[in-house]
Amino acid sequence: MELDPARRERILDAAAKLIVANGLQCSMAAIAEAAGVATGSIYNYFKSKDDLIRGVYAQLTSTVAAHLVRSSTEQADPREQIIRYIYDYIDFIWQDRQRALLFEYLSNVPLISGEEMSAIFGEVTRYSVGLMAAGKAAGLLQDLQPSTMSGYIGGGIRNTLKWRRFNPAPLSDDERDAIALMSWNAIAVFPASAITATGQDCKKTQLPASQVAR
Repeated sequence: MELDPARRERILDAAAKLIVANGLQCSMAAIAEAAGVATGSIYNYFKSKDDLIRGVYAQLTSTVAAHLVRSSTEQADPREQIIRYIYDYIDFIWQDRQRALLFEYLSNVPLISGEEMSAIFGEVTRYSVGLMAAGKAAGLLQDLQPSTMSGYIGGGIRNTLKWRRFNPAPLSDDERDAIALMSWNAIAVFPASAITATGQDCKKTQLPASQVAR
C-alpha cells in the first residue's frame, strides 16, 4: 500500500498541536479528527501511539536541524559561528510559539528513553557541541565541558523567551541583541560589550585573570 507523505505530515502536525494543548492523554481518535483522517488510517503510518510520538520527536528535530545546523562548507571563524548559532536559536524559539511550546513539553516530559532522545537529536547535539569545542580550542570560551555550554545556551534562551511571551509586544532588535549578548558572555573567556548576528561588531573587554573562570 502506497502511503501519502502529506497525510503523514498532517497526522504529525495534529498530534503535536494536541500534545501541547492536552498532554499525552489526547486520543488517537482526536488526533485523527484534527488531521481530517479516519482513526484506523493512522495505523497505516504509525504502529501505535508511542510510535506516533516518536514521529513527533523526529519531525521536531528535523525542523530544529533545518534552522540551526549550518553547512560545514560555510567558512567562518569560531566566534562568528557561535554567535550566529545563538541568534539562530533565538529566532527559532521566538518565531513559532506553538513549536516552542512543543519543544519545551517534549524536553521536560520523558516520553521516550534518554538514549533514544539522544539518538533522535544527535545531529543538532553534535553540531552545537562541536561549535563549543571549536570555540574552546580557539581560546574564546571558558574551560567548561562543551556539552554543558551548549545546554546552558539553549536552556537560557528558551526560558528567557518563554517568560518574554507574556508581553504581547514583538521582540525588538535591541532585546534580541541583549539575549544574544548575555548568552555569549555566559560562556566567553572575554565578555563582549556588543555583538551582532555576524559578530562583526564584537567589542572585547578583557577581564583580570582572577575573574576568568577555569
